[in-house]
Amino acid sequence: MKAWRLEKAGGRLSLEEVPVPSLRPGAALVRLSASPVLSYMGDVLAGKIATIYRFPDRAFTPGTNGAGTVEAVGPAVFHLRAGQRVVLNPHFVADERGVDPAQILIGLTRIGQDSAPAQEEWPDGTFAEYALMPASALTPSGDGLAPERLATLGKFTVPYGGFVRIGLAAGETVIVNGATGYFGSAAALLAAAMGAARVVAAGRDAATLATIGAALGPRGAIAVLTGDATTDAAALRDAAGGGAHAAIDLVGRAGDSSSTVATMRALRRGGRLALMGSMTVPLSVGYGELVINDLTVVGQFMYPKDSLARLIAMVASGVLDLAAVQIRSFPLAELPAAMAHAANMRGLQATVLRM
Repeated sequence: MKAWRLEKAGGRLSLEEVPVPSLRPGAALVRLSASPVLSYMGDVLAGKIATIYRFPDRAFTPGTNGAGTVEAVGPAVFHLRAGQRVVLNPHFVADERGVDPAQILIGLTRIGQDSAPAQEEWPDGTFAEYALMPASALTPSGDGLAPERLATLGKFTVPYGGFVRIGLAAGETVIVNGATGYFGSAAALLAAAMGAARVVAAGRDAATLATIGAALGPRGAIAVLTGDATTDAAALRDAAGGGAHAAIDLVGRAGDSSSTVATMRALRRGGRLALMGSMTVPLSVGYGELVINDLTVVGQFMYPKDSLARLIAMVASGVLDLAAVQIRSFPLAELPAAMAHAANMRGLQATVLRM
């Protein structure tokens, strides 16, 4: 099969002919049809974010989510069968009874101090014609959506985890900070799909916010941020109709915490904020304002294991419409061009490799 192989962070990335992976217990072999390309994938593979992303100690195939068809299943796999269409999820958590089981993002990075053995077991991702995946990373998708659409579900799983963590409820008002980004734009659509009465899309790119506001329709509002926390908090509260019940922060590699602080200060009493971005500076939060306003601020990494199944059900029911995502697809052989395009994505755009 053909697969992209990276020798090390910043090292040689090449499309090679390699053996199709052999089946083993607890795994399934998937014939891939499509795989999304994250906006920061080019920087990650080039080693520009090496302090965050830790690769296997040998050459491997990068790539995170994807969609395809089960080619074969190994022993001790019970919910999959050959010929079944599936969506691939890179977040692997060891099914062990430890207090903190090892976890990795397959094809991207290990997580925590003790995850190197798990990454050694499952190093290879989805930029290939076939992928061998643990059965727990595969969710049956049905036949209702094209693979390229299914591949974009990875855009929604991350914010879904944040909304579940803070208990977003139907009828609430929610602020999405970083709404012009890859995950933030999906969060805005997802909040509406989950029943939010009002969704405030916040960011600094007015043109991209306008397209997101149009996709949200009458339940949507936009707030163009200035960088001044006091001014922006007032604008967010106004857009939220007096304050929001909940908020999610998805700012990517931000060097300024003002928008996150403004988002927190735009919450009404008892509000909840999920932090899911990658800000590079400390977040200065007043102890007193958290206590006096009964605020809940939580960090959330990834999402529950049933997230893709729930999102697929939302799409099938018509509650979540993936047609709003604007896909640009590239053949597998054109990964470098796909990463260059992905680096310039805004809002509801997505870049997908097709196999």
